[in-house]
Amino acid sequence: MAAENVKGINSSFLKLANTGNSTGSDRLGVSIAGPLLVKLISESRFRGISGEFLFAGAQLQSSTFQIINVVGKGGREIGFWTPQHGIIKQLKKNRTKEYSALMADMNPVIWPGESTVVPKGWEMPLSGKKLRIGVPLLDETDEFVKVERNPITNAITVSGFCIDVFEAALQTLPYALPHEYIPFENEKGLCAGTYDDLVDQQKYDSVVGDVTIRENRSRYVDFTLPYTESGIAMLVPVNDSINKNAWIFLKPLTFDLWLGSLAAFFYTGFVVWVLEHRINMEFRGPVSQQLGTIYYFSFSTLVFAHREKLENLLSRIVVIIWVFVVLILTSSYTASLTSMLTVQQLQPTVTDLHELQNNGEYVGYPINSFVKGLLMQLNFDERRMRGYSYTDEYVEALKKGSHSGGVAAIVHEIPYIKQFLSKYCKGYMMVGPIYKTAGFGFVFPKGSPVVSDISRGILNVTEGDSMIQIEKKWFGGRDSCVKQGDIVGSGSLGFNSFWGLFLLSGAVSTCALVIFLASFVCKNWHEMRDIDRDKSISQRLISWVRYYNKKDYSANTFRKENGEDSEQDNDGTRRKSGEIPVTLDDDPSNGRRSISKLSDVSCPPGESSSAELASPCSEAGRISIIVTNRRH
Repeated sequence: MAAENVKGINSSFLKLANTGNSTGSDRLGVSIAGPLLVKLISESRFRGISGEFLFAGAQLQSSTFQIINVVGKGGREIGFWTPQHGIIKQLKKNRTKEYSALMADMNPVIWPGESTVVPKGWEMPLSGKKLRIGVPLLDETDEFVKVERNPITNAITVSGFCIDVFEAALQTLPYALPHEYIPFENEKGLCAGTYDDLVDQQKYDSVVGDVTIRENRSRYVDFTLPYTESGIAMLVPVNDSINKNAWIFLKPLTFDLWLGSLAAFFYTGFVVWVLEHRINMEFRGPVSQQLGTIYYFSFSTLVFAHREKLENLLSRIVVIIWVFVVLILTSSYTASLTSMLTVQQLQPTVTDLHELQNNGEYVGYPINSFVKGLLMQLNFDERRMRGYSYTDEYVEALKKGSHSGGVAAIVHEIPYIKQFLSKYCKGYMMVGPIYKTAGFGFVFPKGSPVVSDISRGILNVTEGDSMIQIEKKWFGGRDSCVKQGDIVGSGSLGFNSFWGLFLLSGAVSTCALVIFLASFVCKNWHEMRDIDRDKSISQRLISWVRYYNKKDYSANTFRKENGEDSEQDNDGTRRKSGEIPVTLDDDPSNGRRSISKLSDVSCPPGESSSAELASPCSEAGRISIIVTNRRH
């Protein structure tokens, strides 16, 4: 029926084409039977390979399609697609379902590899097989790779830090990568060799584990980018760096700070003495007493026990700044000393690998690791090396020490040392790195196209929060163990921490001293310039110092001592108000003195004036007597 319809259409089209040909040979003919041809095509209806062929409203009507899932060499029906109902599992009459394009409305689809998981795009050509991934059997720790075997079903479960990083990197790939983990073990279920042996195995498509990227291994395989910190370091015991003996009170400050503080004390005391010496009786006296006053005053400010009354405004400013400096210095000293006495100050017992080698100490290394070969490359005596397999053995070996059957240090990779310190927070410290490595990486055959994709996935994982969550899962949170830097107490305070304070105090003291000396010279220059003018400069300087050493009677301090309302006699003698001048006649011929004037002395009734100087008129009202010694 379909063939007859096609023949009819073709014959009709030929007749119409011949009828519509133009008579002109130089022009292309235009058929005048076009509408008739359109009518014949739109009215055609037949069943072909893809179903019934017909037009409705000038549109080709779609047929119902059967959806086949091709599996291997066969196929299975998973549903149908109809223009009215969309995707459906079975064709039924009187369906009221709306149009749908969901795969959930079909039977399950079997994807390549006999998997029901929808692929992300395309799959690496593995000939329908899963990627065989070799994993090491670790005797040391199971945080990095942990292999568990079910004793009943003999099923293998692989987990650990390295496995989680690899799985997280796979999640970032644009395609699926089916894989299975195969332990690197022998017939007895034990580790079949070293890490070099694991890398050299040809039966694995990849190796996932704590495999260090090394130059000799990269000759035969390709490594991804590293996903851990790199380097080789030493694990050593720690001891208290400060001996809490009788002289520990000197340790809070360094030697240069002690010297700087003493110099500042002496200089401040000297400046205050210079400013107060001429006007303050407490800063006068014999030389030894004045030196004692200088030192006592400056050091008494440490406990704010200075009792000397300051008269000069400049000296008060100097002392205010100096007390501020002393307050900060004493507070810092107290805090540092308290830290030394209460906080444990931990320092490593060993800081250099060559130091161990020169002293003939023993060192430990992990078995089945390349660390032993590295130590031998560094010319370390093999007889001084001891291998260990478990972290508990590290603890025991470090406790015994090199001279008691143990070791002085464990040489290991940094990720393992950090994992050890996460369990044993106290008593041990990492020193180094002493040797650089590239860190852990995943192993693939040479030229594998997966390496670049996995490397990008590792970068995606390490740069985000995924790596933090993985580390927290296997090694605990970052705050689960006290950091090494936090258990080391404060050291001695140095001069560099306080030179600004000393500069401030010294500048203020120097300015006050310059201002005072300039003012003193300007005020007394008319007298100082005539002192020993004919002598040398050094002698004049000594004379000026002696002139400075005199009391300044014009100062407010001495005026208060003599009385504010003092009077002056005709002969220039100053006296207080109410004082009576008495003149003594001193006759050198007879060696006798007599009072020549006592007319102003009046005594109360019942008492007479007396020429006896030692006898006042009354005990209740003493008078002051000014005695003027006149020689004839």
